[in-house]
Amino acid sequence: MNTFVAFIFGFGLLFLLIALVYCIIFIIANWMIFSKAGVAGWKSIIPVYNVYTLYKISWSARMFWTMIACGIAGSCLASVDNSVIAFAGSVIWLSAGAIHLLQYHMLSRSFGRGIGFTLGLIFLNPLFILILGLGTDKYQGAQG
Repeated sequence: MNTFVAFIFGFGLLFLLIALVYCIIFIIANWMIFSKAGVAGWKSIIPVYNVYTLYKISWSARMFWTMIACGIAGSCLASVDNSVIAFAGSVIWLSAGAIHLLQYHMLSRSFGRGIGFTLGLIFLNPLFILILGLGTDKYQGAQG
């Protein structure tokens, strides 16, 4: 029984170490993306503010606030008992997700990449953020 507990503890510790290394590499990649765009890298490590700044880099701050408003309004309306209002709330909430997916496209265009890179950002985000941050891509400005 003690070896099983030690195995589980060791496995958990290994998982934690891998997660820590992943987070550090991801922070470095995001820091580099922000730096390439001429924004202070420390802004990439502050929750919510980093997403707002990324929207400013790649699209516009207005679209960030639109996404937030759609997410909040959609969540509130989707929880109403009336099925028509709940459906409308779900559609509004899904539009927030669509805006966020479009932001990935705007980010890839901001660095001179196309739709293939956008799909990579959507489906293999950590890998493509690393490519964008640590690669040789140059920031070309917000495309929106």
